[in-house]
Amino acid sequence: MPLGHPDFGKAKPCRCARAELDKESQARLERYSNLGTLTRLTFDNLLPEGRSGDPANQARFKRAYEAAKAFAAEPKGWLVLIGASGCGKTHLAAAIANERIKHGYPVFFQTVPDLLDHLRAAFSPASEIPYDELFDRVRNAPLLIMDDLGAQTSTPWAREKLDQLLNHRFNNELPTVITTSTPVDEMEDRVRARLTDPRLSQVYAIEGKPSPFQEYGWGPGFELQKTMTFETFDYKRVNLPPDQRENLENVFREALNFAKSPEGWLVLQGVTGCGKTHLAAAIANYRYQAKQPALFIVIPDFLDHLRSTFSPESKVSYDQLFEGVKTTPLLILDDFGEQSTSPWAQEKLYQVINYRYNSRLPTVVTTRCSLDEIDSPISSRFLDHKLSLVWNIMAPDFRADPRSNRKETPRGARRSPGRRSTE
Repeated sequence: MPLGHPDFGKAKPCRCARAELDKESQARLERYSNLGTLTRLTFDNLLPEGRSGDPANQARFKRAYEAAKAFAAEPKGWLVLIGASGCGKTHLAAAIANERIKHGYPVFFQTVPDLLDHLRAAFSPASEIPYDELFDRVRNAPLLIMDDLGAQTSTPWAREKLDQLLNHRFNNELPTVITTSTPVDEMEDRVRARLTDPRLSQVYAIEGKPSPFQEYGWGPGFELQKTMTFETFDYKRVNLPPDQRENLENVFREALNFAKSPEGWLVLQGVTGCGKTHLAAAIANYRYQAKQPALFIVIPDFLDHLRSTFSPESKVSYDQLFEGVKTTPLLILDDFGEQSTSPWAQEKLYQVINYRYNSRLPTVVTTRCSLDEIDSPISSRFLDHKLSLVWNIMAPDFRADPRSNRKETPRGARRSPGRRSTE
């Protein structure tokens, strides 16, 4: 520097020294972060839509991914990621940590069971760090990431420590990321209240907890629907007038095309026994054979099962069942209009229909009602020609016609609201 320059005579690190200092700072931040081998988990090697084959889960994951990237850029409040093991929530949390470290900011990452083990060990005289110092480091970390909340042993001591930790960070609004496999409604009241506070917390369910209604293929009560395939459907009923036979063949081809590539809505109208349930079940069978998800439910039975979830003995929660039906990639609603017309039933069905309408999720509906007999808020969605195709099947009840050579099997007993793939 020339004589008189403010930096004249001052020692400055050279480019090589600065690079060394940066590396040392990065290593120090990584040691502090406690990430270990998770330093390999970044946004760059994370699929924005996750690895689930379920479109609904892909959409959920993408929302969580975008929220995580925004949080990594500017950590504010709490970010809560909920999902089953293997859904990608830990990768998202680690990616946030690695992004912050890359830009020179400290992060402390810890799985909750390990954290509690370390806190217990800190009481030992041989511990390298006293309990108070360790607890204070975690409690006041500039950004704390708590992985696997709910996986810890739930002793009174563990509950007390977690309550102290969460309460401190909540009251001081310290940036925190929490991942858990436990549905929020199954958490203790105090924990749930903090994690779901809309003023501070963003909650993203990446993948819902699988319910007993989300298994692959058909379940008990649908033995007859298993036989209802496109191969066993007789659309060439020779005893029918030509116009009815043509109508039946056209709807058969429409249903088959829908099964190959489900898009929009298909509403099948017709009298009892005309074949609408057979075609709807054939769509489900076609998707199952292709290893693709589909959920077939009989409307009155679904509402009965939904009511039963309010019982303390229920093995599935109301939210699990209702969300599973609302968000399934392909939903088949059989016997629409046969349910009781109570305000509660109307409200629940409207919520399902409206959600799927707004989300443009593929849906099949069978009904023997005319659209004039269906509540207008629902029928107006059925009539939206941009989304829905309404097909009136003209064929009469094949069971009342002794000349029919149709192979359709009568509808089975109704005992379960449906089964679907977990893909």
